[in-house]
Amino acid sequence: MEKQTLVEQTTQRLLKMIQREGYGPGDKLPTETELVRRLGVGRNTVREALRSLASRNVVTVRQGAGTFISEKNGVADDPLGFALMEDPEKLTRDLLQIRVMLEPPIAALAAQNRGEEDLERLRALLEEIEGRIARREEYAQLDSQFHAQIAVCSHNAVVSNLIPVITEGVRTFARTVAEPEYVQTLASHRAVYEAIREGRAADAQEEMLYHLLYNKKRYRHG
Repeated sequence: MEKQTLVEQTTQRLLKMIQREGYGPGDKLPTETELVRRLGVGRNTVREALRSLASRNVVTVRQGAGTFISEKNGVADDPLGFALMEDPEKLTRDLLQIRVMLEPPIAALAAQNRGEEDLERLRALLEEIEGRIARREEYAQLDSQFHAQIAVCSHNAVVSNLIPVITEGVRTFARTVAEPEYVQTLASHRAVYEAIREGRAADAQEEMLYHLLYNKKRYRHG
């Protein structure tokens, strides 16, 4: 096995410290001086380790304020390389296909595993979307957040990182259809939410499948 450098070892120790001590997005890490003391390495080594974690979206360094856990949860800005794909329409079709495969069972997991705080955040997003729809305003970003929160409700760490990447990819690369869909979105989002709230896993899965198949068909026919 290739021997790790001191910076690499320190980076791994920092990661373990973050995990062990329960740091979450937005939390501030100890000062550089405190990290030097706790890790038993030099200031430059700590700085290089922090730069390594920043490049991986684990932490963010704010000049004059300190180092904070990134809101991106260590997920790269474009982890699946969408920006390099030449055909955005094919990419969108492929992403929609993947969503149909993945999100219905994730909705079922959400119905089984969601906590009260998870549900409250999902409800708040739903009501914000419904407000936008009532005013006939654009809601695509909120829609992505709603689906991402369902993944959070599942309490599966893999899908809670994966789904936001996929939904954001669809939102970014999808061509504009004739006009925003208000009526169906209003009904389907509410149905998915209520099934998750009431713990009806099979219904949550079914409602999510209907919702995504409708969107897939709508994109195909413009």
